Amino acid sequence: MHPELFSVGNFTVHTYGFLIMIGATSGYFYLAWSANKDLGIDRYKIQNILVLAIILGFVGGKLFFYLENPDYYFSSFSKLTKNFRSGFVFYGSLLFASPAIVWYFRKQNWPFWPMMDRLAIAACIVHGTGRLGCFFAGCCHGIETDVPWAVTFTDQASQAPLHTPLHPTQLYSSTLIFSILILLLMFKRHKRFEGQLFFIYIILYALGRSIIEIFRGDEERGFIVDDILSHSQFISIVVIAIAIWAYFKFKKKADFQK
Repeated sequence: MHPELFSVGNFTVHTYGFLIMIGATSGYFYLAWSANKDLGIDRYKIQNILVLAIILGFVGGKLFFYLENPDYYFSSFSKLTKNFRSGFVFYGSLLFASPAIVWYFRKQNWPFWPMMDRLAIAACIVHGTGRLGCFFAGCCHGIETDVPWAVTFTDQASQAPLHTPLHPTQLYSSTLIFSILILLLMFKRHKRFEGQLFFIYIILYALGRSIIEIFRGDEERGFIVDDILSHSQFISIVVIAIAIWAYFKFKKKADFQK
């Protein structure tokens, strides 16, 4: 749509990066406010975990993006740096950032699962806003379609095929994530065990992502089974299985303690 928000001289503000900044800032303020209000945690200490999560999330998301088509991206340095500001895999960000988050929570002696519940809500804010950035950049686009809500990219800086009606999969993802966000906020006061919001987030996102993959048209994301099972769908299946197992394990433990 509009990959470049505005330019001042040689300095260009990209819409994708701007929305990531808005999402990260909003997510931080929610997490800092919630952790302080509910758990008595100093809101300024939240800044450290945010920086860790952003850095490792960026590295992991970008690395997994490259690994979806390693023969292409690792063939030359110029291909690694092409479109460096966009093109990320959520699961890569999750797998890289999670160990650092676990380590930091343990180091600070913070209540782990209550913090993970709040982090799930903050992650929805960041992730959903970031998907809007994908829409403006044209990455993570859908396949060609004739549905009434198809979108057509015309900006030469867009990463999507130009002048072709496509499924707006970025908007599908953003709608999915913000819907999960609303559900988590509704569940927050009525959850039955600590960690429930986190597992709901992971299960619903992985399930929704596996469905949205059907309409994705950016072939560079790669397939485990050609045109049948993509890398993200495979990871989603594994994540759903583990998260459902953990959900019911925690639920059973909470019911037993009542």
